[in-house]
Amino acid sequence: MNTSRIVRYKNRLRGAWLLLLSFAAPLLSRAEFELIEATIADAHRAFRSGELTAKELTQMYLDRIEAYDQKGPAINCVISINPDALEDAEALDAAFAKDGFVGPLHGIPVLVKDEIDVADMATTLGTLVFKDYVTPKDAFVIEKLRQAGAIILGKTTLSEYAGGDTYGSFFGASLNPYDLTRTVGGSSGGSGGAMAANFAMISLGEETYASIRRPSTWNGVVGLRPTPGLVSRTGMWDGYPTVAAQMGPMCRTVEDTAKLLDVMVGYDPEDPSTAWGIGRAPKSYTDALEKEGLVGARVGVIRESIGGRSDPSSDDFKIVQKEYDRAVDELKAAGAIVIDDLKIPELKELMSLRSDDRWLNEEALRIYLARNPDSPIKTHQDIGNSPYIDQSIPPRKGERWTSPPRETDYQAAIEGNRARQELLTRILAVMAEHDLDAIVHNSVEHQPSLVKDGFNPPYVSGKGVPSINTNVRMLSAITVPSGFTSMGLPTGITFLGRPYDEATILKLAYSYEQSFPHRKSPETTPPLSDS
Repeated sequence: MNTSRIVRYKNRLRGAWLLLLSFAAPLLSRAEFELIEATIADAHRAFRSGELTAKELTQMYLDRIEAYDQKGPAINCVISINPDALEDAEALDAAFAKDGFVGPLHGIPVLVKDEIDVADMATTLGTLVFKDYVTPKDAFVIEKLRQAGAIILGKTTLSEYAGGDTYGSFFGASLNPYDLTRTVGGSSGGSGGAMAANFAMISLGEETYASIRRPSTWNGVVGLRPTPGLVSRTGMWDGYPTVAAQMGPMCRTVEDTAKLLDVMVGYDPEDPSTAWGIGRAPKSYTDALEKEGLVGARVGVIRESIGGRSDPSSDDFKIVQKEYDRAVDELKAAGAIVIDDLKIPELKELMSLRSDDRWLNEEALRIYLARNPDSPIKTHQDIGNSPYIDQSIPPRKGERWTSPPRETDYQAAIEGNRARQELLTRILAVMAEHDLDAIVHNSVEHQPSLVKDGFNPPYVSGKGVPSINTNVRMLSAITVPSGFTSMGLPTGITFLGRPYDEATILKLAYSYEQSFPHRKSPETTPPLSDS
């Protein structure tokens, strides 16, 4: 594979976008606004005071992407820039001058994982196969974000076809801003790295296995995978009728996560599973946020190793475990009643029976591709026939498409469904028996893998990641930063909640975050004035 050719091709595209934006934007006389770690509330206060405009804020983030995504540390987390971003921001400024905020996300730049459609932009899935797959209409959630006043800033990198750590034939490898030799995780790695580097205010990810929580943890940000039925997947790769794959918010703070989730939830007739979520969401998830939310809360802490391919005997595991032990002590210090070393009967045995229905995956593919009738890619076979298919990273990603769709192993599917239901019942029973508000586990049990081991053989990916929530499917889960290892790499803890109990896990995560604010920006992407 000619990686340098791919990078040159991507850089030419990026250069054209940024040149267009530079002509579209006049020179800005910005007031002093502290961009690094800024929140939605910070931006809205600045808009109201006249200190900042949406156009200025958007340009600030574009400047950071220009400075650090392909230059400097070159973390390579942004696939494309929306050429209309500044124009959209200018329109929002005009609307604000006339009538005030258009919605709860007025003027807020958002980056979108590149498996979610944005009208008139390519949805590349990180692969050369889809490099020209320009979609004619927004995903349902993107429409909701625009209606709320958000500015679609661009698209972020992801593993090819949204599975594994963030390597792809279209862009190469994304680098962790806390250690440029390591991965950002995946598959929503670009969103995680971009949030860590302050490339936008909020972002979207998607999780089928651990694709929100892993990159959120390894990039020191907050990530929430909602219960199926809350958020539509229309216009998202691997959406309806699958259940495990869910779109979710990835942000730097719990409060911004709650605000973004407020806008994302809602019924969509094109994703009938959203009927499950009707009546399940509060008026606003922000109403649940309490600084003292952990005081008196009952949390069950899982101590045993439950991560895929974890190696508890390794030094790397022990380094992360030390930080997890400290985080549990912090929960106690914040007032939580900790039921320690919680046991869920046959947890790992039942998780090992996980199985997917291949028919559902193929039907989701058909529905997704049908939204783009003018594209030459219409079927599984069309993907496999691409001249770029043999450049996939890792190569087995391409092999999936050059072979006919695999038949569903119905016996395994039946056993997997039974195990899933049994595990859900056991988790809820344990929570009932101990009167738990949530279960806590280590978000990832290993530090981020080295890029050289993931981009090349043996193609290491996703080491040490627990996947209880996506295995069971119908649970809520949020990861929040819990500190840094002795090697300076981020860690996180996960609050696992009952179905549709996002309000509770947000409350607990917020209280932990406010009591122990572990998040800090990476040194590789400092404020531009300091760089």
